[in-house]
Amino acid sequence: MSRAVLVDTTRCIGCRGCQVACKEQNRNRTESTTFFAAPGGYQNPPALSATTFTLVTYHELATPRGDPRWVFAKRQCMHCVDPACVADCPADALRRDTDGTVAYTQARCIGCGNCTRACPFGVPVLEQRAAGPFVWKCTFCQDRVSTASVPDVLNQGQRTPDVLDDAKRARHLAVRRTPACVAACPTGALQHGERDALLEEARRRIARRPDRYVDHIYGEREGGGTSWLYLASVPFADIGLPTRFEPRPGDHEDELRGEWPPRALGAGALVGGLCWYTRRRERVAAAESPGAEDSSA
Repeated sequence: MSRAVLVDTTRCIGCRGCQVACKEQNRNRTESTTFFAAPGGYQNPPALSATTFTLVTYHELATPRGDPRWVFAKRQCMHCVDPACVADCPADALRRDTDGTVAYTQARCIGCGNCTRACPFGVPVLEQRAAGPFVWKCTFCQDRVSTASVPDVLNQGQRTPDVLDDAKRARHLAVRRTPACVAACPTGALQHGERDALLEEARRRIARRPDRYVDHIYGEREGGGTSWLYLASVPFADIGLPTRFEPRPGDHEDELRGEWPPRALGAGALVGGLCWYTRRRERVAAAESPGAEDSSA
């Protein structure tokens, strides 16, 4: 199953609960930040970094009447369907797993920085350390999701431990099998599931409320398709998502393999035929010339 997350920005209240949950899950240290660290005001920290894998971006826009309006959007690794970072990594330190995660293996990383330059979303952060290079980004909580388990008795600080029946166990397991950011979201702005199913859910929401949503699912095709899908009530460029993508060197690979070789073969055959015909004419002309008889005598 290829996992994905649907981000409904119309439901996001900018609480940063996902941001905090991500730091706790990855044991990332907090950053020293200041007010107005990023353009536009209250966003903190200003950008993704080696210790911030999830960032809620703040966008102060205007309503059609000119009234101020805030729109919030969660940013992280997009876990692309056809990742440019994976294609450009010469050491195979990055790979796309069958569950949709773009995973990183530090032991293979040579610190070339190709991934940071190739990513159309500007996500990977390269950090040089004494122990070697590290590339930091969202892990899609792959370890959390794949190793989720629930004990028979759950003690979360209460005086009387909670003995779990099957229904309670299923609820707890469902939470633990989702990324930490999704589990922490209080408004349902983040929904985790299978990519095709989430695309269908996004289409249903747009169809039900065309007045609420832009008629487009961001990430369905952008960048070759991503595992993080977005709905919004404003143009996606207004909330900082790129809408123009540079062609990648491999984008025309299928065309080159499928369409050009027959043409090239045809051109080669034509050139070869012309060369053979030219050489034959030269031999015939040489044989018919007077000097040819003298030399043969």
